[in-house]
Amino acid sequence: MSGPGQAAGVPGKGQVSHGARFALLAIVALALMVIDHRQDHLARVREILSLAVHPIRLVVDLPFRAWNSVSQALADNAELRTRKDELQYELLVAQIRLQEFGEIKRENERLRGLLNSIEEEQGFEVRVAEILSVDLENRQRFVINRGTADGVFVGQPLLDAAGIVGQVVAVSQLSAEAMLITDAEHALPVTIERTGDRTIAEGMGDNGLLELPYLTNTADIQPGDRLVTSGLGGVFPSGRPVAEITEVDLQPEKQFARVFARPLATLDRDQEVLLIWPTAAAEGQTTAGLTAPPAEPGAATDATGVAQ
Repeated sequence: MSGPGQAAGVPGKGQVSHGARFALLAIVALALMVIDHRQDHLARVREILSLAVHPIRLVVDLPFRAWNSVSQALADNAELRTRKDELQYELLVAQIRLQEFGEIKRENERLRGLLNSIEEEQGFEVRVAEILSVDLENRQRFVINRGTADGVFVGQPLLDAAGIVGQVVAVSQLSAEAMLITDAEHALPVTIERTGDRTIAEGMGDNGLLELPYLTNTADIQPGDRLVTSGLGGVFPSGRPVAEITEVDLQPEKQFARVFARPLATLDRDQEVLLIWPTAAAEGQTTAGLTAPPAEPGAATDATGVAQ
């Protein structure tokens, strides 16, 4: 409010108007700026003021810096979790591929062994057959994917890269049933490779064992001796690996010793086997037991002709 006798907005005696004050302050500010620019007298003042204000600036910036740090840490943690999940997935895929490569390697080695066996079968036609299934009630029987349409016949020998596997006991048009040499109903004429003595190797119903029941206590046989096919009976070609003697139990009170052998073929791991037929060049040296009879499509064959 204006004092008595004074008009509003008109400065009284001894008072300075706002415009005059602003002008005065502006002149002083310009003067200080010119002096500071030319002689740099206020640098020290600015330095002192900057030091005084620095703690306040830190306190003001602290929440922002803390928030940025937390946000960055959360982002880094999320990125690390994502990267960890990616690496675990890549590791799982790599392990699966490594298993596949290992299986492929084993399959290549198995097929290479079969190929070498095929090359060694001079005078015989050889084909690869795939094992389709194993009889769950009798683990000594299995089914292959070749039948009378392929010329398969009852009694036909089966081999793998290591030795004799078994022989065909029943045939249909597209498949055949085979018996392992370890089947309790199977008997195989063999020769002791070291001595040339001939005997019979019988199955025991166990994939890992054969028994030679007709060797006397005085027979020249010992663990490590190798058994090969003798060729007698005309079913198996002669000289093919069969088994290795693992145990010789002499029984003086009896006529015959107890002798056991381990088959050389990988009977519990085979996925493919070899079927063999004699060629025309070998038929003159092989008995009729190995010759394939004419195929009769659709006719199932009884389980006869097992080597005894």
